[in-house]
Amino acid sequence: MTDFSYQLYSSRKFGPLADTLRMVSDLGYAEVEGYGALFADDALVAALKASLAETGLTMPTAHIGLDALEDRTAATLQMAKEIGIRTIYCPHVQADARPDTAEGWVAFGRRLHEAGKPFRDAGFGFGWHNHDFEFRALPDGTIPMNAVFEGAPDLEWEADIAWVVKGGSDPLKWIADQADRITAVHLKDIAPAGEAVDEDGWADLGQGTLDWQALMDASREAGAKHFVMEHDNPNDDARFARRSLAAARSY
Repeated sequence: MTDFSYQLYSSRKFGPLADTLRMVSDLGYAEVEGYGALFADDALVAALKASLAETGLTMPTAHIGLDALEDRTAATLQMAKEIGIRTIYCPHVQADARPDTAEGWVAFGRRLHEAGKPFRDAGFGFGWHNHDFEFRALPDGTIPMNAVFEGAPDLEWEADIAWVVKGGSDPLKWIADQADRITAVHLKDIAPAGEAVDEDGWADLGQGTLDWQALMDASREAGAKHFVMEHDNPNDDARFARRSLAAARSY
């Protein structure tokens, strides 16, 4: 049986972290995925570590930004070891820092490769988590995601399926083509057009338009190890966590 994870970013607008961790543990999640704000200082890390121990949850994966990876490498390594993180995904690059050429995206891939080297050397997995912009073709037709992978031959991929779709690409083709890189998958859904406007058009897993049975089958065949529930703007995080886990267990 798959152990499903919960991206804690989904609950950033709701109750204290300790309450969120108890909620997802009580619902039956085994894992959670952290994000940068949870690791901002030693006190936050200590509180996170204590709450994980209290609930029995583990945090095998985490999102950590390039600034922490590149500029605070030793401290980030130490934090990841203390928490028990095993794979780190760099989650995003701001719009004003995104390349606008194929060569620029290849260079960005090389930058990720170098940023990940100390972590790989220390035994961590290291990868990239996508949004939609990596799948929008450049003027010369290059898909940035392909260019990033060209520059980073060892880069793992946490495939955020709904963002692939938002970027105009076929996620099943990407899963098949990049199966060797995929170590985690974000499980989120897209509401039918015009629905869930107050939730930015996202839906709880199984309540939207994506064929998650086919996507889960393909992701498992590709060898993904972690299946992480995420909703970028739920109006009720407990409802999202509960319904999404029930749906995921049915696939």
